[in-house]
Amino acid sequence: MVKSGGSELSGLMKHCCVALLYSLFAMQLQAQQKPPALKIAYNVYEDTAKDNYDIYVMNADGTGKKNITNTSGVEWVYYAFDNRLYYISDKDTCHRCYFLYEMDAAGNNQRKITNLQVEDSWMGSRNNGKEMIVAGRIGKQVRYQLFLVDIKTGAYRQLTNDTVSNQSDPLFLPGGKQIVLRYRPEKKLRTTQPAELWVMGLNGSDKRQLTFFPKSDTTTPWYEYHAGPPQWNNRYKFISYMSRQNRQTQVYAITLDGKKQWQLTKGAMNTGWHSWSADGNWMIMDRSPRVGRGFDIYLMHYKTGKEWQLTDAYKSEMAPVFVLPAPEN
Repeated sequence: MVKSGGSELSGLMKHCCVALLYSLFAMQLQAQQKPPALKIAYNVYEDTAKDNYDIYVMNADGTGKKNITNTSGVEWVYYAFDNRLYYISDKDTCHRCYFLYEMDAAGNNQRKITNLQVEDSWMGSRNNGKEMIVAGRIGKQVRYQLFLVDIKTGAYRQLTNDTVSNQSDPLFLPGGKQIVLRYRPEKKLRTTQPAELWVMGLNGSDKRQLTFFPKSDTTTPWYEYHAGPPQWNNRYKFISYMSRQNRQTQVYAITLDGKKQWQLTKGAMNTGWHSWSADGNWMIMDRSPRVGRGFDIYLMHYKTGKEWQLTDAYKSEMAPVFVLPAPEN
């Protein structure tokens, strides 16, 4: 009886230890999958009649949603560095005539960065956020060219003068000497020649086409994204982008050398504009029904694929970016 009782006690202790280990593992996994302590900025189509877009910020768990621009025109955030948001705005100018602005994650300390008129395009920075590359314009003739902007002074330098092509959504690659962008060699051929992702030097040198839209897919209209704005995953070292293929928009990925390409998102929902957390573990994205209108913001853990829906308003909520909380006064 003593031996039997000891055996039972020993078995119970082993069972408890195993259960505890499983519990600790589950807690660790849950912690890894917990939304990060970051803010998310995104764009909301406030009023279709007035063509009004505003910028909102929320916590990474979907709480604390707040409109931080509240203007009657178009404000659209395209980039964040540290706790600063960079956005285009047509306030104080003509409708959809965009200039580059900066503010913190609470909507405070707003300022116009430069007098260069910019295109409706994503952007990127280098040198610890001191310089930004944008697609800009000068007058009516110089359109969709690349410019380097000093964030502090607003001074800018034109990098490319290739008026035959169309260049947009530039993003610095690690090291800041190369960029990846959407590029169409002949802008007049926009209905027959899709814009693809290309890698090149800052002045347009050493061009190399990275993506190649499947020629067998004839379902995508010319005006849809064949290869959408590039985003860099700093942890896993790949470029992600949106692409409409087989009548559905999803996020795809490709390595910098172009040797490996794969589809990141799947399902019945269309997935489009997106960006990555600095640690590369989290993707924030907008999604819309396969049939119908409206966009909502979703958070996804890259390794597990677990998702959280963060918005469900009747308005379209799009193109989110991660940003650090604004500093407390």
